[in-house]
Amino acid sequence: MSGAAGTLGPTSMGMEANVAAGLSYLVGWITGLIFYLSEKQNRFVRFHAMQSIIWFAALTILIVALDVLGMIPFVGLLTFCLSGLVGLLGLVSWIVLLIMAFQGKYFKLPIVGDYAERYANATPVGSSL
Repeated sequence: MSGAAGTLGPTSMGMEANVAAGLSYLVGWITGLIFYLSEKQNRFVRFHAMQSIIWFAALTILIVALDVLGMIPFVGLLTFCLSGLVGLLGLVSWIVLLIMAFQGKYFKLPIVGDYAERYANATPVGSSL
């Protein structure tokens, strides 16, 4: 996927597509969900919103699981280190995804991007596309 946000058409929210896509990453899966449910027509925004939901929800679940496993004796040190790596991965990916979306670029994460693309291209509930 490639292209600039300016060629992707208007959003139903009255924002430029790259701004809405970038904002969908701002607070992780929460803003992703807000923009996915709010945007009915622009597939660029819906793609980035869905990618935000899937990626950051997966990271959140992984960190919670590692924290729970960290309560087990002798496993705590390993899960503490893994939590740190997952947190670093989350920070770096958040910055990259924000920059790419604000620049108006389709940037697909491996595996997650394919799912996001599939769900973003689905017809939204309650719309007449």
